[in-house]
Amino acid sequence: MARPRIRVIPLGGVGEVGKNMMTVEYRTDLVMIDSGTKFPEEEMRGIDLIIPDITYVIENIRRFRGILITHGHEDHIGSLPYILPQLKEIAPIPIYGSPLALAFARAKLDEARVSHLADFMPIQAGVVYHIGSHLDVEFVPVTHSIPGSMAISVSTASGRIIHTGDFKFDPTPPLGPRTDEDRLRQMGDEGTLALFSDTVRIERETATPSEATVSATLDRVIGGAKGRVILTSFASNILRLEQAMRIGAQHGRKIAVVGRSMEQSVTVAIDLGYIQPVAGTYLPIDQVAKLPKEQILILTTGSQGEASAALARMASGDHPSIRITEGDTVILSATPVPGNEETVAQTIDNLFRRGANVCYSAIEPSIHVSGHAGGAELRHMIDLVRPTFCVPIHGEYRHLYLYKQMAIKAGIPEANIVIPESGIPISFSRNDIRKEPEVAYGSVLVDALGNDRYRNVVLRRRDELANAQVIIATVVVDLERGVLIAGPELTGKGFDDEDSQKLIYLAEQELRGYLERQLRKGGMSYGYLVGRVKDVVARYIFQKTKLRPMILPVVTEL
Repeated sequence: MARPRIRVIPLGGVGEVGKNMMTVEYRTDLVMIDSGTKFPEEEMRGIDLIIPDITYVIENIRRFRGILITHGHEDHIGSLPYILPQLKEIAPIPIYGSPLALAFARAKLDEARVSHLADFMPIQAGVVYHIGSHLDVEFVPVTHSIPGSMAISVSTASGRIIHTGDFKFDPTPPLGPRTDEDRLRQMGDEGTLALFSDTVRIERETATPSEATVSATLDRVIGGAKGRVILTSFASNILRLEQAMRIGAQHGRKIAVVGRSMEQSVTVAIDLGYIQPVAGTYLPIDQVAKLPKEQILILTTGSQGEASAALARMASGDHPSIRITEGDTVILSATPVPGNEETVAQTIDNLFRRGANVCYSAIEPSIHVSGHAGGAELRHMIDLVRPTFCVPIHGEYRHLYLYKQMAIKAGIPEANIVIPESGIPISFSRNDIRKEPEVAYGSVLVDALGNDRYRNVVLRRRDELANAQVIIATVVVDLERGVLIAGPELTGKGFDDEDSQKLIYLAEQELRGYLERQLRKGGMSYGYLVGRVKDVVARYIFQKTKLRPMILPVVTEL
C-alpha cells in the first residue's frame, strides 16, 4: 500500500511580499505556518490591510491542529486577530512560537479582544512537539531582524519538510543567538525531503551585512546631530529599536516612542528583557517634548509611508503634538516593501520641505540592513540541509525564479524544484513532487475605520464586492500650491433613495471643509491625502448611519 503524501498549500506569501501563510497536511492532521498581513499596493487606495482567505482551512476545520509561528513580524502574525474569530468553532486554537513571537501575538489579540480564542504554546528550540497524530514539529533558531525567529521542521512518516522562516547567517547578531547551523546540518544528515526557503533578497549575490554595521552608523548619525532626532523603523524591529535607545542614551538623549504599534512592541520587548533602557532615559513623549532639542530622540512608526502612521502625519503637518522643524534629523532605518516605494519617497520629500535633515538608505546605505539572506546564504542553507526537493517562498515571482536558478547550480535537479502558486497544493512522496488541483484561496481586504484596527472593521472578500455599497470620492488638487482644483465629488453605488442622496451630499460637504482647511496648511503628501479622504468620508457615514460602505478615493494631483 502506498504511503500517504505530504501536502503543502501556500495561501499567501508566494509571488508577493507579505501575507505569509502556508498549510501542511499529512493524513488526518493539518497545521498552518504563519498568519500574516500585507500592505495594500498603490492601486488599492482605501484598503488598510490585506490578509489571506482561509476558506480552505474552515472547510477542513476538523483536521486543523494549530498555528506555527516563525517570528513576530506583521507579515507573519498580523492576520491572527482577523482569522481566529473565523475558527472559533474549535477554539481555543493552539499557537506555537517563541516567547517573543507569542507575546507580540498576544498583544494584538488582547487589543482586538479575541485572545480567549488562542491557546499560547511557547516553544523551546530543540524540543520535538507531537501535534495531532502524525506530525512531529521542531523549531530551530535563526537570525533575523527580530529575536525569537525560528525555522520550522515538520516530520512525518513520509519525510521531513523545513520552512526556513525569514533568516540570514549573521555572525554577530546584537540580540539573540546565531542561526543554529549545527542542527540544520544534522537535519541534513538525517534526511530532508523538502526545503521551503525565504527568497526575497536573492538578487543580492553576497551575504547580507551584519546588524553590527548599523550600530556604528547610528552612533555616527545620532552623535553628530545638533537638534532633535526622529527615527522610524518597523514597529516590531526590536533589534533596531534596542540599538537606537542604547545609542541615544550614550549621547545624552532622552527617548520617547510615538505610535501605538511601536509603543506596544517596546513594552513587550522590555517585559521580556530584550530592551533594557538606561534608567531615566525612556520617558513619555509629553516629558521628552519639553527638553532642549539636542536631548531628544523620538522613535516612531511610518517607515513605509503609511498614511495613518505618525511619521506621515508629522511630514504632512497634521500630527497633534510633533511638528518637523528646521534642524531636525529624521532617520529612516528600513527598506521600502515592494509597492511602497512611492509613498516612502513622498514622505521623504515632505520631510525635506519642512527643513529636516533626512537620513535614508539611498544616501546612507548602512543605516539599515536587511534581515533576509542574500544569495550566498540561501545557497549555504541548501548545502546544510541537502533537501531532495526545493520550493522557493516569501518573494515576488522574480525572486522565486532566481532562487530556482541558484538551486539548480547548487545541485538540485530542475525537476525537483517547484515554483509555487497561491492555492495550488504541492504534494510529496519520498520520490516525487507534483502540483494538485486548486483549492479555495484569495485575498481578504481589511477596511478599518480610522486608526481603529480591530473594532468597526469590515472584512471584504473580492467575490462579495460586486454587491457591496461603494462610495467613490473624486478629488483634483494642486498639492504644491495647496489648492483644491475640482471636487470633491462623491458617487454612491447602493445609495439610490432620496435620504441616501442627501447623506452623500452632506458627506461631500464634510470632505470639502476638511480639504480646504488642510490644504491651506500645506505640506500634505499624496498618500496621506488619499488616506484622509477615505477616513473623513467613512467616519461621517458611520456616525450618521452606522453603515460601512467601501470608500474608494480617486485623487488626481496636478
